[in-house]
Amino acid sequence: MSKPKVAIVHDWLTNMGGAEPLVLELHKLYPDAPIYTSVYDKEKMTAFADCDVRTTYLQKILPKFLRYKHVLWPVLRAHAFRKLDMSQYDLIISSSTAESKSVKKRPNATHVCYCNTPIRYYWSHYNEFKNTFNFGPFTFLIRPFIPVFVKWMRKLDLDSVKGVDYFMANSNEIKKRVRTYYDRESTVVFPAVAIERFQNTPTQHQQREGFIIWGRHVPYKRFDLAIQACNELQVPLTVIGTGPETNKLKRLAGPTVTFTGRVSDDELVRLAYSAQAFLFPGEEDFGIAPVEALAAGTPVIAYKGGGALDYVIEGKTGILFKKQTVASLKAAIESFSPAQFSEKQLREFSRQFSTEKFRDNVTKFVNRHHKN
Repeated sequence: MSKPKVAIVHDWLTNMGGAEPLVLELHKLYPDAPIYTSVYDKEKMTAFADCDVRTTYLQKILPKFLRYKHVLWPVLRAHAFRKLDMSQYDLIISSSTAESKSVKKRPNATHVCYCNTPIRYYWSHYNEFKNTFNFGPFTFLIRPFIPVFVKWMRKLDLDSVKGVDYFMANSNEIKKRVRTYYDRESTVVFPAVAIERFQNTPTQHQQREGFIIWGRHVPYKRFDLAIQACNELQVPLTVIGTGPETNKLKRLAGPTVTFTGRVSDDELVRLAYSAQAFLFPGEEDFGIAPVEALAAGTPVIAYKGGGALDYVIEGKTGILFKKQTVASLKAAIESFSPAQFSEKQLREFSRQFSTEKFRDNVTKFVNRHHKN
């Protein structure tokens, strides 16, 4: 039996977010498969240097200063993916948060979509997008047309789903969204988390104290809630990372809050082992950072919603708070008792999200659904 010809498709390769390491894991599973994407920033995405990355026509026609502003090009991006010639491939695996699942396949090929989420700004987070959309001085002119535009793009998105044979969802939250918006069933395959680097206890494993949070400083992650809660409780909080919100967050911070900026992998591990708990006040499709914290034996205090419900188990791996408010998070922090959590058990629990487990689950899923 001949080996199937495989292609991997991803929305764009311009920065290392949560989905891009997953694409690298797919590449390890299928090293001969080219990776198709709308646009590719070679300078930033050095992790893909040895991959066969192939871009759509957008890479050539869009000027560099606009090429990576993804919110501007949903129509063109969907068209560009549809125009790719994928007729030579037996198996297509799309990693999709946006339009990559729009690719066309030949009739007897199999298209598996790993869905990070149905397109947020058309479906689950449409109202948020509509109300916060910002296009500078032209916002007031564009905003009235958003409902008409989104209605059209939803139709195109639903048309693209018809070409997908099988869905994997990255969390039970996304499984629900796939059913709600696409009327399709999916199988939950948790994303690959590099827990291995957090499993080696640092040589100097100090006494745990205070709280920690890391990730990109953007509004939806709600770092502001963590900072305000720790301000009011006057407890230590270490804030790791950078982003467009960093300066605003620093102005919000009181004397117990420390900003480290970006840190090395080794330093992140050391800091993860130094905290009593990881704060996770945002609502995410899955959420890689809290699972990394669990791999370091650090329990998680999380908002009760989104992907966190797959790994924050009340009293076992952390605690949940019900409202995205300072008061609700404060109450959770005050009720938190580090003594009730076992570092060893947390680290053991995190192993179900390992890269090895991800590869194994994807392989089983593909083998079950794709017949050579």
